[in-house]
Amino acid sequence: MKLPVIKQLTNFIEENDEDFVIETIETLENLTEVPSLKDEELDVIGELISNMYGALEVNKAIKEGTPRKEALNGFMQRVMGAIDK
Repeated sequence: MKLPVIKQLTNFIEENDEDFVIETIETLENLTEVPSLKDEELDVIGELISNMYGALEVNKAIKEGTPRKEALNGFMQRVMGAIDK
């Protein structure tokens, strides 16, 4: 996951609507079922999906009253903590 991408997606959600991101995730998840996709292509799609889910989580925290910077940092700390385990 990349924090700059999650920030950009969070901005997009705030300016538009999270439904756009949810529908994009669904589209990308459907694309992963194409049997001819290479592993590298699946990795790119997976990274995009992960960043979008991350942005949705950050947006949820912001809606619950967490300041934007704190929501972003808290999310990345949880991700890094999960990776370290």
